[in-house]
Amino acid sequence: MHDLHALDGFEDALIERFRAHPVLANVTGLPEDDFAALLLQRRFVSLAFTPCYDLAIDLLRDEAGLRIARGILREEYPDGHGHTPSHREDMTRDMRLLGISRSALVASRPTADTQEVVRDTLELIADAGGHADADLRLLTILRFWGEVLVSVEYGRLWERMAPLLTEEGRNRSRFYFPHHVHDAKTHSLATVSLLSGSHSDRLAARVTELLAQEESTERFRELEERALHLKARFYDQFLPAVNRLAA
Repeated sequence: MHDLHALDGFEDALIERFRAHPVLANVTGLPEDDFAALLLQRRFVSLAFTPCYDLAIDLLRDEAGLRIARGILREEYPDGHGHTPSHREDMTRDMRLLGISRSALVASRPTADTQEVVRDTLELIADAGGHADADLRLLTILRFWGEVLVSVEYGRLWERMAPLLTEEGRNRSRFYFPHHVHDAKTHSLATVSLLSGSHSDRLAARVTELLAQEESTERFRELEERALHLKARFYDQFLPAVNRLAA
């Protein structure tokens, strides 16, 4: 049996490394134009969320993992009749409330850095599907890249957004704050269960079961490191904005 408490310590250290990324750590001080540019680029990563989940679902063979991944993906489109906005529409609504105009949305294009991160994320998922332990690899990526670290980055972004998206004590965010909450790691790997409510915890319940069948946790650790690297590379493109703050 693997020491899940040790794995939690490893994972929590990665989470803190991401929280400490200079762009996320200084997000409240970014000029409006730089913050808007960041959100416009982050939108393209969010648009890639569903293709990444779809690709992983295509490659998964574990039925329990498939059911969890399918359920999470279907939540992105909460109404099959078209009466309720998708999560992506909720995102652009929040962006409009933050002062990003429709014309800015229309004019935005993914940078070369953003395109490279999206491409490499899809490649990471595709490569994971070719291994004997594909199910563990795929669910590890979905959980850490698509849920745990998303909650961390939106929590950081919320520090900047909260004054604009809170009115008379009422939270007006339909995307950033809800995803910060429902994607979060709320239980340790050692105590998580399928009864846990967040996306991260639901995936973690199956990941820990699959880990118990493996001789080593090396792949789990490696993939979480690579997922963190992808996330950090996206924010690296905005380091010049942070450097200008210190100038």
